[in-house]
Amino acid sequence: MMTIRPRRLRRTPGIRDMVRETHLSVKDFIAPLFVKPGQGAKDPIPSMPGQYQYSVDTLVTEVKELAGLGIPAVILFGLPDSKDPLGSRSWADDGIVQQAVSAVKSAVPELVVITDVCFCEYTDHGHCGVIKDGDVDNDATLELLAKQAVSHAKAGADLVAPSDMMDGRVAAIRDGLDREGYQQIGILSYAVKYASAFYGPFRDAAESAPQFGDRSSYQMDPANGLEALKEAGLDLAEGADMIMVKPALPYLDIISRVREICAVPLAAYNVSGEFAMVKAAAMNGWVDGERVMMESLTSIKRAGADLILTYFAKEAAGLL
Repeated sequence: MMTIRPRRLRRTPGIRDMVRETHLSVKDFIAPLFVKPGQGAKDPIPSMPGQYQYSVDTLVTEVKELAGLGIPAVILFGLPDSKDPLGSRSWADDGIVQQAVSAVKSAVPELVVITDVCFCEYTDHGHCGVIKDGDVDNDATLELLAKQAVSHAKAGADLVAPSDMMDGRVAAIRDGLDREGYQQIGILSYAVKYASAFYGPFRDAAESAPQFGDRSSYQMDPANGLEALKEAGLDLAEGADMIMVKPALPYLDIISRVREICAVPLAAYNVSGEFAMVKAAAMNGWVDGERVMMESLTSIKRAGADLILTYFAKEAAGLL
């Protein structure tokens, strides 16, 4: 009886490389960055080793380095100089993200600059929209989301990325951008964003933890899969140019299912908790951090993501 020997194609590094199905590239990466007021700031984020809150000047230095590694895009998150119930600093012409976008595009014009469009970093209550009767008022938030997106486009953003999970926000932002003459600005929608425990370190980094309750009334239930297809389909119908699944590693099945119905570029967010767990385990000597990092990123690509938002972007780029 003939023995089937798949090991023949695993025998040497050259053979393994030749028949490898999934290829990870530096061009797949979008690097998330946090920007704050001030000058000369590069403040470490304790729960995210190797990640920082930058002032605009140090941010420019960082993006030049990222671009030099071949990383094609960044996504910016802002820490404002003040907060209020509406998050009004999020759409100010002199807001922190607006300043950062202008500076980055001036310094590295070829870099794709994406801006997170949301309110949790800007509101004094830490929720992603206007509060009414103890909950986020969906429709009252839509106009302000559009206002924020337009201000980012005006500053020079290439893409805006709404992460709030309000119903109808892609259509509202698309209409707002078009009315102001920004028809060319694309929307990367956080279409499938779960109410995940994996966001903890991000909330430290962005100083955006909710001051009461949680975000379960607008972010998705982690138990639901079919709902992901519904959310993705709605955002595509409303005009999203690209869509995202967030988080990535606990939702590889969702990335795969969304890929099957999605005819636009699909991104996945390798979120702060996923990053922090690998770093913590590696620092304790429990895992080989580089290998786990690369295996994790490859799995996200294998599941169907075209683009990966990851805090590992710089480190992984150095290995590719």
